[in-house]
Amino acid sequence: MPARAQLKASAIAIVAAAVTAAAVTGCDANGGTPVRIGGATGRVLAAHQVLHLGNGTEIQTLDPHRNEDVSGSNVLRDVYEGLVNEAPSGDPEPGAAESWTVSEDGKTYVFALRRSARWSNGDPVSADDFVYGFRRAADPKTLSAYTFILSPIENADEIGAGRLPPDRIGVRALDDYTLEIRLANATPYFLGLLAHSTTYPVHRASVEKYGIKFTRPGNLIGNGAFRLDEWVVQSHIKLVRNPYYWDDPHTVLQEVYFYPTENVPAELQRYRANDLDYTYDISTAQLPWIKREIPDELYVAPYLGSYYYGFNTTKPPFKDNPKLRRALSLAVDRKVIVEQILGAGQPPAYGWVPPVHHYEPQQMVEASWTQEQREAEAKRLYAEAGYSAENPLQTELMFNTHEDHRRIAVTIAAMWKRVLGFEVTISNQEWKVFIDTRTQKVATQVFRGSWIGDYDDAFTFAELLRSTSGQNDPGYDNPEYDRLLDAAQAELDLERRAELLEQAERVMLADMPILPLYFYVSKHMIKPWVQGRQSNIMDHDLHKRFYVLEH
Repeated sequence: MPARAQLKASAIAIVAAAVTAAAVTGCDANGGTPVRIGGATGRVLAAHQVLHLGNGTEIQTLDPHRNEDVSGSNVLRDVYEGLVNEAPSGDPEPGAAESWTVSEDGKTYVFALRRSARWSNGDPVSADDFVYGFRRAADPKTLSAYTFILSPIENADEIGAGRLPPDRIGVRALDDYTLEIRLANATPYFLGLLAHSTTYPVHRASVEKYGIKFTRPGNLIGNGAFRLDEWVVQSHIKLVRNPYYWDDPHTVLQEVYFYPTENVPAELQRYRANDLDYTYDISTAQLPWIKREIPDELYVAPYLGSYYYGFNTTKPPFKDNPKLRRALSLAVDRKVIVEQILGAGQPPAYGWVPPVHHYEPQQMVEASWTQEQREAEAKRLYAEAGYSAENPLQTELMFNTHEDHRRIAVTIAAMWKRVLGFEVTISNQEWKVFIDTRTQKVATQVFRGSWIGDYDDAFTFAELLRSTSGQNDPGYDNPEYDRLLDAAQAELDLERRAELLEQAERVMLADMPILPLYFYVSKHMIKPWVQGRQSNIMDHDLHKRFYVLEH
């Protein structure tokens, strides 16, 4: 790898102030001879400021308006920048906009853009770039599955439904560096939405010149701290510093590599060989060894995410059959899943929304029952739904290829067999195929799902199951649920808004279109020479904050 360019004096000063004066030590790849981190003072930067990251599944796209996965979002946060960023607390902080004002009725936001902001080709970032981005994201022709993120904006829903043209969205440039966004209703969490890639600007000239190929190396023009240099499918994505980024003097890393690491056990092997500085995940089967041998490099923290199984409610056997869906849910012993299969402190989930601000998470009415009581009720509901030993349920459980998903699926299949007496067919698909299969709702019956909150608010979970949501893979459609979400979206009083969302969750849990299993924790292995990490409950990292110590 090429030697790093000379670090700017301001970046060195920031790093020196942030690193403890005491020398740090670590172990070599095999846990043997201690190695000194940061030189004699613990402050010395590595000569090559390069970060190597595991990144889960191969990403689908680097189109910020079409990306659907966590792996893609990890790259997009480095290549693009929205109006706001996320502080380590999860609160919004200035991004491409240096400041903003909000009208008294909470429906009009005016953003002052940074005049120093530049695209990675040197072009200035203007308010018109954001207008173009919002219009493109809302346009049905873009085929974004995340248009619901824009729902609070005036006319966004009508545009997404094809009833209005994209230029009617409530976003306009007041001048080159002032952007106005008008909302249909006051939305308390709106600023948090603006860190999502659906709201990123895109470089219009590049999109119009290259079409769908604008995301390729050499074509992609971003406004983030890094720019795309290489993308070798199933090998790596390489980013390099964007010298035009407005905060480049405070960026230390020169290069960031993202590696697809779907094979989690193999990812740890690469980490131990020092091929990776930071793992995407950790196999639960490897946790006991990690806790015993290298516990200081293990980072586990609460994570705003829910792991669930979805029922395809658009076709038999689960269409119009809440008793059957509930029977399958009650037959699952979640404590066995989180304690014996996972073992990283994941809380069992009897509801959909994990702990968030201004919200009391709801639970199934059976959450306080013993597992024996749940299983007795599962058998009763299974029989009432028309199934028995003579007429067993025939269904398929589908998951994306991953060792932990397989272990959970095998365990739950065994629970269903023991409690209800039917055998489920288990199948797996690679990530991209799996997503397409789920979205089409033709070949799925029960499928593995997860949802990571896009902002710290209950609505980021509630809206997933809205009948109009592009991410509503169970096909859940309950007018009362939609009505409650509409009312919550328009409610200014935070307590009343929370009550509406809590009521909506209770309606959904009575219908049981999903089977909640557990709430996530983030799990990473991080080398001791990696410094500057300031993650949050969404597990979102901005790698412009990172730096690497000598080792």
